[in-house]
Amino acid sequence: MAGIRTPNPLVRALRPASFGGDPSGERRRRILSSPNFADGSFRNPDGGPATPSAATPRDLVRAYLSKEGRARRAPAGPVPLHPTTVADLARRPDEGLRLTWMGHSSVLVEIDGARLLFDPVWGERCSPFGFAGPRRLHPAPVPLRALEAVDAVVISHDHYDHLDMPTIRALVRTGTVFVVPLGVGAHLERWGVPAERLRELDWREATQVAGVTLTATPARHFCGRGLRNQQHTLWASWSVRGSDHRVFHSGDTGYFPGFRDIGAEHGPFDATMIQIGAYSEFLPHSRGGATRDPGPWPDIHMTPDEGLRAHLDLQGGAPHGVLLPIHWGTFNLALHPWEEPAERTLLAAHRAGQQVITPRPGEPVVPAHAPAADPWWRAVAARAPGEGWAAWPPAGEQRDALDPAAPER
Repeated sequence: MAGIRTPNPLVRALRPASFGGDPSGERRRRILSSPNFADGSFRNPDGGPATPSAATPRDLVRAYLSKEGRARRAPAGPVPLHPTTVADLARRPDEGLRLTWMGHSSVLVEIDGARLLFDPVWGERCSPFGFAGPRRLHPAPVPLRALEAVDAVVISHDHYDHLDMPTIRALVRTGTVFVVPLGVGAHLERWGVPAERLRELDWREATQVAGVTLTATPARHFCGRGLRNQQHTLWASWSVRGSDHRVFHSGDTGYFPGFRDIGAEHGPFDATMIQIGAYSEFLPHSRGGATRDPGPWPDIHMTPDEGLRAHLDLQGGAPHGVLLPIHWGTFNLALHPWEEPAERTLLAAHRAGQQVITPRPGEPVVPAHAPAADPWWRAVAARAPGEGWAAWPPAGEQRDALDPAAPER
């Protein structure tokens, strides 16, 4: 079995702090002995490659340079933030579960008395550098310093749009616990997180924080922050079980059959937070090592339809709980129109009879009393001349109103 290559000390010393740290000592031993680590890298749950498929350069460049495409990948006006987040969060939820989407994959989860902050990214850019990289498309809906203390910060993996060094350094000062996948602790320790405040888990390992149980569950993705992606940190989805409620956070993942196993063991869930954005038609399928026709980046990200399928798998195959779409709206990370992930999620959920919640960034939602989905993004989405929105179908109608060819159910 290949091990972990130790970087040159000079290279390590010159590397920006934002690249994070390298595993060593007991952490290194745990990585090497992990059943999910083989041939020098972490592996995906179905044995597929832990790297994204290569893009077709000519098509990719043409798409990025398209003037119309660039305009569609960002909102045409300011994203409407929820205006009273701080005041709303100061009041405890009426029920034991409340979700507040802060944008992208950052969600504050209040569950049975515990406060958990998933994948917090408050930085201006998701990048190792302050002068380059994808810039936020909307401000954070609440200043980080205005949040009340959280019991745990939960990280899904170490990519810059999920693990933000300035945000972590600010949260260290609050005294919170950090729950992360195996290997990610090396980054946090370099940024000042004390080892005793780290809970570092392999898949299927669990820890308890403030009376709730967090379990690192498999995901189909990859990792890496430096110039070379060596796959020495794990990626994970998360199951959270409280005294009365259960939730699931997908992190980043391609669709895989393991969602059914996660649901059977840890579900059903009152709410799932599912990645539905940043897919691309120019990245080919490579599941199981086989090359297929160009598709929607299935190895590492889900499309909205796959996200809905994952939610149903987690719920035992039938609609249950609420689905909160995440990983969209805040950063321009793919070639699809800015609003497309949300629109497609609404359509997929409507066809399946699944309740989906679409809060504005910073809007707390109690799943037990969730309002009807509100397509708020339509007011600021960039549209082609003469292009309008189709009317949303009435609640009981099982037909895709934006696709006249969709079959009756």
